[in-house]
This record gives sequence, C-alpha cells and structure tokens, in this order.
Amino acid sequence: MTIRLSNRDARRIFLFKQRLSAAPHRALGKDGLLRLIRDIGFVQVDSIGTVERAHHQILFSRNQTYRREHLSELLEEDGELFEHWTHDASIIPSAFFVYWKHRFKWESETLSERWRKWRGDGFDAGCDETYERIASGGAVMARELKEDHHESGGWWNWHPSKTALEVLWRQGRLAIARRVNFQKVYDLTERVIPAHHYDGDVSHPEFVDWACRSALERLGFATHGEIAAFWDLVSPEEAKAWVAEHRGELDEIVIEPANGGKPRLSYAFAGFPDNLADVPDPPARIRVLSPFDPLLRDRNRTERLFGFFYRIEVFVPEAKREYGYYVFPLLEGDRLIGRIDMKADRKRGSLDVKRLWLEQGVKPASGRIDKLMAELDRIARFTGVAEVNLLEGWNADLS
Repeated sequence: MTIRLSNRDARRIFLFKQRLSAAPHRALGKDGLLRLIRDIGFVQVDSIGTVERAHHQILFSRNQTYRREHLSELLEEDGELFEHWTHDASIIPSAFFVYWKHRFKWESETLSERWRKWRGDGFDAGCDETYERIASGGAVMARELKEDHHESGGWWNWHPSKTALEVLWRQGRLAIARRVNFQKVYDLTERVIPAHHYDGDVSHPEFVDWACRSALERLGFATHGEIAAFWDLVSPEEAKAWVAEHRGELDEIVIEPANGGKPRLSYAFAGFPDNLADVPDPPARIRVLSPFDPLLRDRNRTERLFGFFYRIEVFVPEAKREYGYYVFPLLEGDRLIGRIDMKADRKRGSLDVKRLWLEQGVKPASGRIDKLMAELDRIARFTGVAEVNLLEGWNADLS
C-alpha cells in the first residue's frame, strides 16, 4: 500500500516524534527527563558553549522546566544514561546498552586495527597498561596519565595514554563515569553501567531488528538510508534488507517535498497515519534550536521536509561564512523560519544578539519579533545571564 502525505502533515509527524509538539512548560522532573531522552533516542554532546552546551539546549528546547542536575544524576549517580557514539558522541539510555555491545565488537575488530597502524608498536601494550591502571587504581582523566608524553597540535597528536583511553571507551571496556569541567572521567564499564543494564546479550538479527525498528519508530517515516543513519549502528545494506524482510509490516509513503522536486519513497509501519488526527500541532511560540538538535541531524531530510538549508560553519574560514561561527535555527510552530547569531557574555551578564536572518517569505511582523524576544528572555534566564543585548545591526538583514 502506498500512502501520499502532504508536506505539512509530514512535518507535524516528525516534530511529534521528536517530542517538539508537547507544551514546553509542562512539569518534567527527572523521571520525565529519562522518558524524553528515551523517546527521542539520544542527545548529542558537544563542547561548544557559545550560549549553552548542545545537550542542555536540546532538552531545554523541548521542555523549559528541564534541570541540568537531573541529567547529571541520571548519568553519574543512577546509571540510567551513558555516553557513547551514535553518529557522534551522545547521551543514550542505558536500557539500550545491550545493543551497543554489537558496536563495541565492531569497533574492536575494525577501528582498533586502524589505530594500531597509526600508533605503531606498543599500541596493544599501552591499552592493556592503561586498562590495568584503571582496574587497580580507579577512575582517571586523560591528564592524569603520562602527561610528559603529551604532544600539542590537535586530536591526532594525543599522548599515548589518551589514545588508549579513547580506544578502550570506543571498545566498551571503559565508560565515562562523569565529567569534570567537561573533561571525561573514565572507569571500567562494569563499574559505571548498572548490572541490570550491563548484563545480557542479543543475537545479531535481534540487534539489527531493534536498530531498524526503533529508528523508524522515532522518525515516523524514513528511507532505508535514514533508518541506518539514525543510530549509525547498522549499514544501509542491512537496513535495506530489514525493510525487504518486513514489507508485510510496512507501508510505502510518498511525501510532498517542501521545495518541489521528486518525492523520495519512504516507509512507515502499517496503519500509518491512521492516528494523524491525534498528532497535535506544535506550540506556536518561537524556539531556538541547537545546531546539533536531532531534528536537524540529517541535513538532507531537514531540507526536504522544511525547505531549510542549514550547515554549521564552525570550521569554515570566517571570510567564507554565509552566516556566522555558530548560528542557531529558529522553529516557529511547524516551520523553520530563520536563524540567529548570538553569544552569552557571562562576564557582562548578557545574551548578545549579533544578527537575525529570516527565511524568504517570513515577515518580521511585530508579533513574531515579540515571540522571538520572549524566547530569548527564556534562554537568558536558563543560561544564567541577566539581559538580552541587541547589538548594533542585529536586524540589518530584515526587510
């Protein structure tokens, strides 16, 4: 069965699946935070703190009663969340840990050989020595191991023990117990992940089925490539084979692209979208999204659904940037309406707005600007600064 879906309905469904349709002021609490992260799947971690670190902003944009201490407790005390890799470093529910064992196996077999060739003789012995140091001496940060071997110049020049820590983490032998000033503290995985999450195994077919099924549940509809990319746990070929094997459970979905062009065939679980009437419209308020928000992770999907072209320009030379170093997308209702360049100046106690751009056809009406200012006030309070400071020329690109 092939179902045709309007672009607006597709956006509404995806926003709902990404938990951006619920009232952002409802009481959340620690248990609600764990459910939220489990519902969206993962929250990317990033060190850039231009306004707020990515994981905090991702959660705040969905619920503005979010408390940072609840995330810390779930990660560092309760063990209900852990840090590892999806498409990038992320916070993941520990209930999914058993499936990450398959990633650890792949990392051990594939990546370790590359690192061994890179680091040369002594790589395996260095990893074993580092592991034994932690097993007997307890959790450590990289700076506590062999600082005299450190070579400056970027990640490719990590000193041997830091390399070993990263390899052991990627292999699942070590886990991140906590962070101190955002620096990782490593410990044995079995001392970090609670036994009820750490124990147990699933077969490879069960793993592939979970990875594909859970990705499609969180996307609502997807191509097999999008299914594979969601967790970055299975290959596109494995996802394609899973779709073929489960065609009896799936319907074909054709979605109207935002900017014309040829629709791409997607898949959804049978019965989709019988409950479309139950999918709420997202709040009409404006929300500032993190550049690493999972809504935007797949840039091509974002462009097809929202007609919004977005790239992070952190690594683009300043003279070649179209917008700015770290520019935040703006979500209004079910549309991505623009982007804003801003930075928290914690010494001055202000959220400095450098420039605002609105998408073509989006008017800077007074009501819309009022909604933006209300959101900026909320972000300022969350970030811990006293005021929003509109810098000269901030609205120069508005017509």
